[in-house]
Amino acid sequence: MSLALTKVAWDHPPTAAGYRRLVIRRLGWVVSLGGPPLIALACIDLVPHAGTALALITLAIAPYLPWVIIAFIRRHRVRAVLRAYPWRDWPCQYPRRPPGSPATIVIPFREDFAATLRILPFPIALAQLENDHPDRIWFAGDPRFGGVVSPVGGHYPVRVVPHTPRREECGGEGFDLARRVGLVRASGKATRT
Repeated sequence: MSLALTKVAWDHPPTAAGYRRLVIRRLGWVVSLGGPPLIALACIDLVPHAGTALALITLAIAPYLPWVIIAFIRRHRVRAVLRAYPWRDWPCQYPRRPPGSPATIVIPFREDFAATLRILPFPIALAQLENDHPDRIWFAGDPRFGGVVSPVGGHYPVRVVPHTPRREECGGEGFDLARRVGLVRASGKATRT
């Protein structure tokens, strides 16, 4: 059975600090991918072959930059979940996966319901991140629609969504809160970012 650790996850000081590190990490991604094309564009008239460099940099970065920008924008959803739901301690499993496949985590919320959740936006090995309890995970959110997980201690919050998209019955207990923080759409389908 899970144990509620605080009224909401945001009240736990390592969680707020972990969220600040998440914002800095994602901003670093945006700057590291968006900066080089902007620098090359600014130097196009000053440096010979800057146009060629701009074209090459843009070709290399174009597939990744939209994902990084979306991840930076969607960090607000992580904060909303942390401010609305408490951390709960759960047992977990990390299924083996082939290289290149999405990182998943399995959390048995009840005897008859174990959710397989995908770690977003990029695969992260949560079991190795300063984790003294790799068989336990902290979860904040709604098991039907996803939420935020962290290694025990709340210091590394990461967004998770259901691995297999499905529609849930609209309404019911917890639906309005999940909709308000952006875990589910009005149609009952969990958000994927």
